[in-house]
Amino acid sequence: MKKKYNLSISLDLISFLVFFIFVTNSLSLSSAAQNGLTDDQVSYIKQRQLLYYKDEYGDRGENVSVDPSLVFQNPRLRNAYIALQAWKQAIISDPLNLTSNWVGSDVCSYTGVFCAPALDDKSIQTVAGIDLNHGDIAGYLPEELGLLVDLALFHINSNRFCGTVPHKFNKLKILFELDLSNNRFAGGFPKVVLKLPSLKFLDLRFNEFEGGVPSELFDKDLDAIFINHNRFHFDLPDNLGNSPVSVIVLANNKFHGCVPASLGNMSGLNEIILMNNGFRSCVPAEIGMLKNLTVLDLSFNQLMGPLPNTFGGMQSLEQLN
Repeated sequence: MKKKYNLSISLDLISFLVFFIFVTNSLSLSSAAQNGLTDDQVSYIKQRQLLYYKDEYGDRGENVSVDPSLVFQNPRLRNAYIALQAWKQAIISDPLNLTSNWVGSDVCSYTGVFCAPALDDKSIQTVAGIDLNHGDIAGYLPEELGLLVDLALFHINSNRFCGTVPHKFNKLKILFELDLSNNRFAGGFPKVVLKLPSLKFLDLRFNEFEGGVPSELFDKDLDAIFINHNRFHFDLPDNLGNSPVSVIVLANNKFHGCVPASLGNMSGLNEIILMNNGFRSCVPAEIGMLKNLTVLDLSFNQLMGPLPNTFGGMQSLEQLN
């Protein structure tokens, strides 16, 4: 599914992202068949990560020591070294050896790590993005990743990361894209994402998150929400229509109740996929107000009643299921 953005952001951030995307597209990481974790490995990962949450502030770390002989261009790269070394310690399996060159002070040369001039000081280089997609890496995310305060993109889809999303991700104030899809993250909805003021793209699909989804998610200025194929279980809130997203995919969870009438307020919506949930209501007449909608999938639910006459108002609709 394509990412579609209709955003109003600063020219500095646009330039920053163009630079990162150019570098990212030049990298081709080999994908590998995912290997399952043993029960002992899963237990080990969960026990290690729980150490953080015994500490109220999540400050318990991996005890990374910095060799005094190492030279860093600036303090932010030194912090990035600490964050990445802590992460390397939290990895228990890296079959493609993607992190094998995570050694030394030149963090910008590490595989999957991309640097760019800092937005607030273009005279210094900082870690701007991480892309370890399709790495088949097993481990968890340590709190030290919150030291990567200049991070704009964090992509780790198709790995075997377990545990929860670090509390200290709330330090990532310019994080624009967060892709944690196709891993083994668990627990409740990671509410730390609600504290990311620059976030536009959120992808949590194909994990083991469960419970409710906070209604505040739909008040955030996001452009894409993918939370399908988890274990979320709740009623869609009335403020669903507050979301400015162009794409929202909620499929294969356990949502139930009504599809809220506020759906009709989502004037910028291009695609919505609600398939295979527990909806038992009628489709609201307000759905006809979605003049820009191209994809609508309500299949494998228990919807009742006829389709509303307002369906004709969806002038751009190309796929209906």
